[in-house]
Amino acid sequence: MKLILSTSNIMSSGQAVLRRPTFSKSNVELINSLHANFSFQSPPQHSTTTSPETSTEDTLYVPTWRPTPLTEPREAYDITAKLFYLPHIPASRRCAHTKEAVELVLRELGVSSIDLLIVSYPGVSFDADDESGEEDDGQEDSSTIDGSSSSDSNSNHESENFSAQLKTWAVLESLHDKGTISQLGLSEFSSARLARFLPEVKIRPSVDQINVKDCCVVPKTLIMYAKEHNIELLTHNDCTDILPPGTTRELLGPGKGGAGVIEAQWPPPTQDGEGKAATGLLGGDVEPQWVIKYTAVVKDRGVIENKGYFAVANLGSCIEDKATSTAAEVVPPSG
Repeated sequence: MKLILSTSNIMSSGQAVLRRPTFSKSNVELINSLHANFSFQSPPQHSTTTSPETSTEDTLYVPTWRPTPLTEPREAYDITAKLFYLPHIPASRRCAHTKEAVELVLRELGVSSIDLLIVSYPGVSFDADDESGEEDDGQEDSSTIDGSSSSDSNSNHESENFSAQLKTWAVLESLHDKGTISQLGLSEFSSARLARFLPEVKIRPSVDQINVKDCCVVPKTLIMYAKEHNIELLTHNDCTDILPPGTTRELLGPGKGGAGVIEAQWPPPTQDGEGKAATGLLGGDVEPQWVIKYTAVVKDRGVIENKGYFAVANLGSCIEDKATSTAAEVVPPSG
């Protein structure tokens, strides 16, 4: 089963959302916005309707989701989005994930295009104190079984990682060619990464978004390289692993502030004679797939009209009590 989590528009939710501390890498805004939306929405009756997009699995929207289209003409807005590909999810899924995430944002805002889409690759981190370009993409050194050096192993892994990044970028380029996305951006790329990446792509990134821990100290090498290649440097405070499995289960579980959709743990400590969870909640291993953040700003006023997040998680080995009311509803996508 696919679970689609949404914050709705956090600018007009009427809920107090705890903001993240300045210059700290955090997922506080995402988590608190989801908690707020779960508590704000009234729990509808749970139903099971197969999604037309995925005939082999159900899609559950948590909580019930209805789009909130923008109020002014499309040209009045700057719409940006950032798509987080999560660790431990095969790169082969990114094509479908990218299209699904972009489509949800377009439907939420009632538009046909996004001005800027920034992608965050898993395991890629930027250190303002080390712009040598010799990053290991977040992977620990290790020796191989056949006795080859750890540096050789890391080199092979980085090459595979780089190849996956290029294949993912090709999907983004196709959306750019269709006019769905006007500009593309990257996150956490050093000058060395950019120098390797740019010659291999058709549509070059117009933005490089980096996390800077020490009051916006951007390395001069990156500044010069970005200027030379017309890349705008932006900063952020987002986690790379923005939605870990444990956090996802807590968000969807029956605890305080949770959606009350799935079991607090799996397998549950107690089951009835037929193996059904005693609570009647959904059961199974939860696997977060991706997260996308979107923002719509009114150009002439500089006002954020709509901001929010979508996240998708897969739930396997489901056990369900269809008579149970939950804070979610299956809603077949329109169109």
